[in-house]
Amino acid sequence: MTSPAASPHRTPSRSRRPEWAGRNYLLLTAATIVTNLGTHGALIATTWAVFEAGGDAGDVGLVAMARFAPLVLFLLIGGAVADRLPRHRVMVAANALNCVSQAAFAVLVLSGEARVWQMMTLTALCGTGQAFFNPAAEGMLMSSVSGEQASRAFAVFRMAMHGAAIGGAALGGALVAFVGPGWVLAIDAVAFAVAGGLRAFLDVSGIPDRAPGGGLFADLREGWREFVGRSWLWSIVAQFSVVVGLIGAVESVYGPLVARDELGGSRPWGIALAAYGAGTVAGAVLMTRWKPRRMLFVGTLCVFPIALPSAALAVPLDAAGLTAAMFVSGVAIEVFGVSWMTTMHQEIPEEKLSRVSAYDWFGSTALLPLSTALAGPAESAFGRSEALWGAAALMTVVTALVLLVPDVRNLTRRPHTKEVAGAPAAGGPAPEAPAPGASADTEGALRRNG
Repeated sequence: MTSPAASPHRTPSRSRRPEWAGRNYLLLTAATIVTNLGTHGALIATTWAVFEAGGDAGDVGLVAMARFAPLVLFLLIGGAVADRLPRHRVMVAANALNCVSQAAFAVLVLSGEARVWQMMTLTALCGTGQAFFNPAAEGMLMSSVSGEQASRAFAVFRMAMHGAAIGGAALGGALVAFVGPGWVLAIDAVAFAVAGGLRAFLDVSGIPDRAPGGGLFADLREGWREFVGRSWLWSIVAQFSVVVGLIGAVESVYGPLVARDELGGSRPWGIALAAYGAGTVAGAVLMTRWKPRRMLFVGTLCVFPIALPSAALAVPLDAAGLTAAMFVSGVAIEVFGVSWMTTMHQEIPEEKLSRVSAYDWFGSTALLPLSTALAGPAESAFGRSEALWGAAALMTVVTALVLLVPDVRNLTRRPHTKEVAGAPAAGGPAPEAPAPGASADTEGALRRNG
């Protein structure tokens, strides 16, 4: 095949896809759409499966905790493994584990013999798969996007991710009503199989080989040094430990209670959650066009509106006011998410992406069990409205404190291009890579948003 350089008089055909939408990026996006459609429907199906097996709200909490506990427990190991092995193989193996566990879950539910302990075991296997998948997926995505168009690529990816999540939840809810939770779980197992097949075709030939390290624990220590050595990184992860924990308590405990007692039932809360999802899509659309120069500063400013739903529930506002607050919150968190991912792409060395991402995931989710468990006692001790106002105030305070970190305020976007696998060649010499240790972004935006 004759290269363009060898045929100077030949006009190359113009591709209809953007330059940043390389083969790996398209495969990753397609696979994410498939898994989000299945997973968000399966989350609804799992709850109804517990109820159909005779369980109560406490059993639902136990099954949910069984999924969450191994996710936290194995995240750091998953990040180290993903930086030692080819990331696409880790992703495919995790998808295979999720496929098998969800298929077994579906068979149990369809047979009518499911027990709570069995559902806990299978959801724990699913959580274990996610613990290894998440850091590998984030590192793979970062390695598949060129620097100049990174923020637009991340925005489009997140738009597809959130859109599929909304569609999956809506479709899953409808299918649970028509065909039952067992078949929705079976569809999720198929979705994992399809997504794993797509990810098996990822091209890693353009990703530099990683030098063998001193072992798993040495890799974890190196990732920790990378994490604590960047003030913008550990400070924002610490901030989101609090913010994500409070959001978890508000959305899982206080929101449904306020809807039941003050807004007339579950329907207004469901609409508000849908508005939040629509806001994330709108925020992603915005970020396909907007490239703020001080990425972390703008992103952190956009964390302040995340406190609006807590304040709206504390008043409480009517259904329309709550829906508007949730929509604005969704837009704001997406601006932060894309800014965070772009910073990570710019600042973290490729060979350490998954490990740093794992520390981000771990820190951002560490307080979720505690905050959710304390939501009820806080309501009893202070009152529901006071607890919600306290949550809104605490989110605001920790966000303001992060703005005191110089790197968060001063980090700027700079033009650069990383070598990516599966992306079309841009032509011309690549600019120099950013100097190690420079201040900027890192890894965990996907987790916080979605």
